[in-house]
Amino acid sequence: MAYDVVIKNGTVIDGTGSQQRQADVAIQGDRIAEIGTVSGAAKRTIDAEGKIVTPGFVDIHTHLDAQVWWDPTVSSSCWHGVTSVVMGNCGVTFAPCRPQDRDYLAHLMESVEDIPAASITEGMPWKWETYGEYLKALDTAPKGVNVGGMVGHCAVRYWAMGEESLENTPASPEAIGKMRAIVAEAIAGGALGFSTSRTILHRTPEGQPVPGTFAEFDELMGIASALGELQRGVVEAAPGIDSGSQEDLQREVHWMTEVSLATGRPVTFGLAQSRPHPTAYASMLDQINASARRGAQVFAQSTTRGIGVLFGFVNRTPFDRAPAWRALRSLSLTAKVAKLRDPAYQAQMIQEAKDDPPPIDFSQIFVLPKGEVRYDLGTADSLQTHADRLGVSPGEAFIALSLDNNGETLFNYPFLNPQFDAVQHMLDHPQVVIGLGDSGAHCGQIMDSSLPTYFLKYWVKERAHFALEQAIHMLTAEPAQLFGIHDRGTLRAGAYADVNVIDYDNLRLPPPTFVYDFPAGSGRYIQKSAGYEYTLVNGQVFMDGLDHTGAFAGRVLRSA
Repeated sequence: MAYDVVIKNGTVIDGTGSQQRQADVAIQGDRIAEIGTVSGAAKRTIDAEGKIVTPGFVDIHTHLDAQVWWDPTVSSSCWHGVTSVVMGNCGVTFAPCRPQDRDYLAHLMESVEDIPAASITEGMPWKWETYGEYLKALDTAPKGVNVGGMVGHCAVRYWAMGEESLENTPASPEAIGKMRAIVAEAIAGGALGFSTSRTILHRTPEGQPVPGTFAEFDELMGIASALGELQRGVVEAAPGIDSGSQEDLQREVHWMTEVSLATGRPVTFGLAQSRPHPTAYASMLDQINASARRGAQVFAQSTTRGIGVLFGFVNRTPFDRAPAWRALRSLSLTAKVAKLRDPAYQAQMIQEAKDDPPPIDFSQIFVLPKGEVRYDLGTADSLQTHADRLGVSPGEAFIALSLDNNGETLFNYPFLNPQFDAVQHMLDHPQVVIGLGDSGAHCGQIMDSSLPTYFLKYWVKERAHFALEQAIHMLTAEPAQLFGIHDRGTLRAGAYADVNVIDYDNLRLPPPTFVYDFPAGSGRYIQKSAGYEYTLVNGQVFMDGLDHTGAFAGRVLRSA
């Protein structure tokens, strides 16, 4: 019998960290059948000479819970070699959900993750109440990639406690029991874990901290005991370390450590360097080292560069609280540029920006180059430096630089991980995994779905800080193992055939662009790539370059 697909003559990097080798990869059905010198016939042969052949990338920190319903290719992830995603991070999910609470959870997601509630309401079928039912509904939906999810504390607490869930008071033993039962149902139904948000940055539309922000140790331990009993799933947290105080850092590491030790389950949390507390991240790393010595499985997630807010006339600018600037928001880009070229209107904008400047350091807002994007920008690339060079105010420089590119110039403000030496420190740490790409979230603010491509281009190809084999392991087997995603993340006989064929020498990353392609006409940033020749999911060619082939072979990933 002929193989379904044979990828010939490529350089195989199998995801385990082992040395690369020249080999063919044969696929039968949804599995890898053989790796080596393949002589059998094939229904389709892909010539990978001069290319690297890797496992599909595993993105463990996404908020694609809604987007997957109307965009089953889950762009922008599909353009960056991603074949498996984990949703339901940071405590915000759409299940469990009673019919009368749908509007509440949609607006909560918009408030926390900047996913338009109008798109959620129009684009999701809402055919479930429990989390297990949400996964069953996903089973029936077309999916370009494999999708798994965690059940979120916000939805769980709101289901169990109603409006009381928003109060800064301890949950009763009865309420904790209800939440534990809800989470047990979710994990038994296949949820990959339980997520919670403890950061005061995550707030409801009314400005309140989200449900669970101030949950006490008994509540967290009580809920997590469901994972311990089932011996399945991960606990994920957006930790409450906003103050940067040692007391808060120690409190968060303490509960995560004790939960892991008591349940035997891994705990993972988002970690980044912050501007107000630039060394707090290093203290957290030292503390989870101590946790590891006690036998706890506590892992930080961080990203491969600064996490930056994007500014530009394509969507939002730093000066939008000024009336003349804000009035442009509702116009098309063409109409905005016409206004910007009007001397009288431009003069009004410049004066308003001077009279009421935004509370932001213009020396930390960087002008993204056209063509090949860079994020390792310094003082010479800042808005303030450009303004000084032109002899104008930052507002006037913002307008001038934008008009140089017909209004499409983008400016990046890396508010987290602003220093690349801190990023390197985290990436080098044995208890840090790559995450925080936030695919599907912060639609009008951030575009970090390109994380795998940037990691390979900058840290491997340009800096040579990681060997290619190590880097592929960090994008594939390592995150898959943390989340218990079996038979994915490595290329070996018997594993699922999630595969990338990459023209590594010609890997490219253009700047983000802004498009209006969400339900209800909502807009978002996207970012494409070049160099991904083919991406296969469960043995079928999913992406041919930047083009979706029409295949929807993705599956729901369940805890095991």
